[in-house]
Parts: sequence; C-alpha cells; structure tokens
Amino acid sequence: MNEQSEFQQPLHPISLGTRALQGAIIAFVLIATFLFFVGEPDPAWAKFWFIRPLVIVPVAGAAGGAFYYYMDTLRYQGGWKTALANVASLAVYLIGLWLGTVLGLAGTMWD
Repeated sequence: MNEQSEFQQPLHPISLGTRALQGAIIAFVLIATFLFFVGEPDPAWAKFWFIRPLVIVPVAGAAGGAFYYYMDTLRYQGGWKTALANVASLAVYLIGLWLGTVLGLAGTMWD
C-alpha cells in the first residue's frame, strides 16, 4: 500500500530553483540583447549604468519562473485549468519582465 505506482507523476518534476533560473536566464538574454544594440550612451549617465538592468531584469524573470512553478498544482488538474495556468504564467512573466525593465532602465534609457 505504501509503494508508489510507477505511473504516478510527481507534482513538481522540476525544482523551484531550476524554474527560477530558467526565467532569469531568459530575462538576462533579452535585456543583454537589448543593451547590446544601444550604441553610444549619454555621457550624463553613470559609467556602469548597464549593471542595474542586468541585475534587476533577471530577478524579475526569476520571480516569473517561480510563479510558473507554483502554478503546477493548477496545471496538473487538466482541462481548462491547464490553459488558465499557462496563460496566467505567461501574463505574470511578461508583466514582471516589463516592470523589471522599466525599473532597471529608469534614469537612463527609460527617462
């Protein structure tokens, strides 16, 4: 009775840290690509102005990845709940990424 069936799937097949890391890596690649094409920065900006967005945006991406992880409970219920979990995860990730970008670029490119 206490043996697990080989057909049972774990609720979280991938750990929270892995999901957060995936979200952070995606966000880092996006902001780094954006910053790569900036060109000549304004001389009024600090010398290392690009460090703030390269830190803040991946943190926002990691939060989005964590939200995706916590939506697994709803995702495994199937049907429309899976679609709702996926749409909510994407919306939270994109909104968090946008807010992280605004916060990271405030005072420099977002002025």
